[in-house]
This record gives sequence, C-alpha cells and structure tokens, in this order.
Amino acid sequence: MLAALTLLLGGCHAAARRQLEWTRIAAAADCHCADGSPFAFWERRADAKKVVFFLNGGGVCWDAASCAFTGEHGENDNYDWSLVGTDPENRAGLFDTTRSDNPFAGYSYLYVSSCTGDAHLGTSGLHHGYANGTAALDYLAARYPDATQVVVVGKTAGSVAAPLYGREVANRLPKAKVIVFGAQSGAWPDSPALTSDLLEAQWGAAVDGRTVPRFWIQKGLVLARFDFAYDPHASREVTRWMDGSLLATIDRNEATIEAAGVTLHSYTAPGADHQIFELDKFYGTTVNGVRLVDWLKDLVTGKPPADVHCTECGP
Repeated sequence: MLAALTLLLGGCHAAARRQLEWTRIAAAADCHCADGSPFAFWERRADAKKVVFFLNGGGVCWDAASCAFTGEHGENDNYDWSLVGTDPENRAGLFDTTRSDNPFAGYSYLYVSSCTGDAHLGTSGLHHGYANGTAALDYLAARYPDATQVVVVGKTAGSVAAPLYGREVANRLPKAKVIVFGAQSGAWPDSPALTSDLLEAQWGAAVDGRTVPRFWIQKGLVLARFDFAYDPHASREVTRWMDGSLLATIDRNEATIEAAGVTLHSYTAPGADHQIFELDKFYGTTVNGVRLVDWLKDLVTGKPPADVHCTECGP
C-alpha cells in the first residue's frame, strides 16, 4: 500500500542537493478528490518528535459557476480537482532539508494537497476536503504519538484552514506544542457574507458562522502569519467582499485577532509578490534587517519574534 517515491529536480546538481524520499499514503476509500479519484498524501519520515504538517494550496472556487465542473472531462480552471501533477517535488525553500539554515531541516513532513476546491474545509458535494484532511490528521496522531512539536504550515488556500487544523492537532496530540504558520491569506476579509455565501453555501464548511480572520482566535497555540503586502494572486477573488486595500485589510485583520486576546506573530513583506515556500527566496527574504528564516527559527525554538512589517510596502 505504501510506495516509496524518490522525486528529482531537473539537473544533477539540484537533485544531489535536494533529493528527498517521500512515501505516498493512500487514504481510506471514502476519501477522494472532486473528480472521484483517490485521495492520498505524502510523508517524509525523519525526527518522530518534530513534524511539519503542510497544507498545500491548489486553488478554490468562489460561487456556483466556478465550483461546477465545466469541461467535457470535468475540468475546472479554478482549482485542482485531482492529485495529478501535485506530488511534492524536490523544490527549494522549505523543502531543501540539506540547508543548515532551514529551521525544519530535521523534521518529519506530512504533505497534504487540496483537490476539492474548498481550502481543506468542505463537507458537501464535490467539496469534502475536510474528510481528506482529517484522514491525514488521524495518520499524524497514529504515526507520531510522541511528537513534542507539530508545525502546521499553510500555503495560500491551505493557510485559510491552518489555524483550524492546528486546533485539531492539539486535540489529538495534547502533549505536543502546536505552532501554526500560515502564508498568504491575511487579506481574506472579516466578512460574514463571505462565510455564508462561499464557505457555508458552496463548500458546506462547518465553521459556525466564523469569518476567516476569526479562525485565528485560538488559545493555547503559537500563531504566526506571512503575507506580501499586495499579493494579487492570494486574494484576487475575495476583493468582492473586501473594504479597503489588501494591506489595510491585512493590518485590520491582525488587530481584530489580537483584540480577542491572542498573540499573532506576523511578518509582512513589501510588494505584489506571490509564493514563498518552494523557492530560494524563502531564504533571501529580508525586511527591516530581519531574515524570514531567522524569524521562523526564533518562532519554533521558543523565542517569540517581534512583528516585522514593511515600511515602504508599495505594490
């Protein structure tokens, strides 16, 4: 059932530097992608006490039209509806475990990709990402029962659900320190209409009417987020529910979260860039003299980092 996969980047030098061995984990038969194909996730086994639980993006749909399959074979340009092409390749950035400055070099990894268009939250129709994600959570608890630290990393759409999955990890592994680091959903607005129109009506997400920023109101977890100030890709569709600029929304959301009595560590970089985890700029990004990977190292080693915020943030 478990097939070991060794995935290579193009070029011998890159492969030698970044080669990782992944095992594909086939989930239960009732877990599947939007097109009905089987769902799976991937594991890189290393330190059994420290685990990265990576929630990949994969796109989301926004209304009845964009959530429906539109092509002869069921294609949808708005989100990944199967796992074809989404295997965890040996990328740079967070996945280059040969680098001494990678804060997660020795960690085990579970890589969970979305193939249901619902940011790992859906429970209805084609959108049952929560059942898929729960299968990976249960595997985490069974495979790493003695974990002392689990870092839930959410990329783009995956970061929408990251704090909710962080709570689920804490419920399953109460002795572990749970850190949530989400990237590129900070501009999703504090909008009840977005919750009712999209998350609940289209995806069937069981979020009890909470807005996306309020997912981060979680006591007992270490919470942190990264955003580019004017990332057009991470938030282009939510602008219909947004009041003000992307950066203003990011800043307002953080104030709302912290007003509820939780600490949200934040790192806001300038510009309209996109993607951070799979590229060398994961190591090169520096704002106000603070390198992102050094900030993350402090976060995971128990040295609460100060917020980092661009001063010249222009798009």
